[in-house]
Amino acid sequence: MAVRNGRTVRDLRRGNRTAVLQRLYFDGPMSRFELGPATGLSSGSVSNVVAELVADGLVEEAGSVDSDGGRPRTLLRVVPDSGHMIGVDVGETRVRVELFDLTLTELARTERPLERQRYGSDRAPEGEGGSEGEGPSEGEGVAAADRPPERPGHELAPAPGGGPSSKRREYDVDVIVGHIRDGIAEVLAEAGIAPERLLGVGIGVPGIVARTPEEGAVVHGQTIGWDAVPLESLLRSSCRLPDTVPYFADNGARTLGQAEMWFGAGRGARNAVVVLFGSGVGACLVTEDVEHGRSVEWGHLTVRVRGRRCRCGALGCLEAYAGAEALLDRWREEGGRPPEGTDEETALTAMLTAAYPTEDGTEPDPVALAVLEETAEYLGAGLSDLINLFQPERILIGGWAGLQLGTRFLPAVRRHAASYALRYPAERVSIDLGRLGPDAVTVGAAILPLADFFARGGRRAEPVSEGPSPAWRTALEERAPH
Repeated sequence: MAVRNGRTVRDLRRGNRTAVLQRLYFDGPMSRFELGPATGLSSGSVSNVVAELVADGLVEEAGSVDSDGGRPRTLLRVVPDSGHMIGVDVGETRVRVELFDLTLTELARTERPLERQRYGSDRAPEGEGGSEGEGPSEGEGVAAADRPPERPGHELAPAPGGGPSSKRREYDVDVIVGHIRDGIAEVLAEAGIAPERLLGVGIGVPGIVARTPEEGAVVHGQTIGWDAVPLESLLRSSCRLPDTVPYFADNGARTLGQAEMWFGAGRGARNAVVVLFGSGVGACLVTEDVEHGRSVEWGHLTVRVRGRRCRCGALGCLEAYAGAEALLDRWREEGGRPPEGTDEETALTAMLTAAYPTEDGTEPDPVALAVLEETAEYLGAGLSDLINLFQPERILIGGWAGLQLGTRFLPAVRRHAASYALRYPAERVSIDLGRLGPDAVTVGAAILPLADFFARGGRRAEPVSEGPSPAWRTALEERAPH
């Protein structure tokens, strides 16, 4: 087995396939002549790799272009139906399942509402601990800050045991697994795609995702009542997909960040923070050192000592002030009247309509307007921590609540972020909305198996084995042509 600079020949071949496949994916159609400079490979290597990818059904000819005085050059592109991925968003109000082809064109979708996620119904009495929102995964908590001050006339919520809080948002594990299982079967049947053709299933979830050799992805969702839930093994036993179909679970903020960096407003940025603003808040940090992003527990930094009780049980978290659930709670506590028995998206729409009426002659609801303005300040203050700590080029705000609040909310958020952040990094960051809309988490979840497919050089995952392969088999595999 030949080794060059610590890499085997097989590694080099896989890397060459990855380079060509990704370049065609993001910048194609391209000719063989263009692929050489774009990938840094020799013309011979490009020809060999392209021949392999064409033989594997991953690349096809896509017309030709005239060259300078020579024969026309054949263009190449990735074959859209050469692979399929499923993306799943375990959200606050529904489970969304979407099927995509290799170019992330949606082929089928289904949504299954979470009936227990109703705003204003079955709420916990005051003084009890809350629940948690879309906390990110695999990240470390971000430093705390005691700010901003309460607006005049708004009293600080009492210390532990005395403040208002919402009911714990517990997701029944069996219900969620059932929704994912049935959703996968439904979209495959609708599109007529055999399960064996899947490159994988990606799932965006609330909470921290750890990985163990025995059970795969394990979700620690303190805010949704999940304590070390072995989600991957539960799905594998429930969905009955072939062993060659891998599962990839990650935090929803990171899948949102992945989607925006690949296809949305983050393209071209070397470092960015993508914020998920839903029922709770989370963030994904993307730097040159962390290419595919790392979630940070941004929603649970402390913005006020002895402040409101967060859904995670702690006091004064950003999420207790800036998440959509907390925003609606504060409107109600101040005398507002959110519609009862509706989901949070409908209730937030009603709040925005009250604060910014569209009908002529209708006066804005001063309470709704004041709560939204205060939320903008808390959100801006929270963004200032990200600006000071990571000095990103861009901050992108996504998630259903962030998109609902939209451009009307953004100027105030920018203003407050600049006022709380250090001047130098604040002058060098842009704060904008994400571009991919409400499906961004699902798209990002589907990118997880796609990224793994690229990393494998366009080869499908091998079936999960019960133990390590014998040394002689590994040696033969390394020497075999790839």
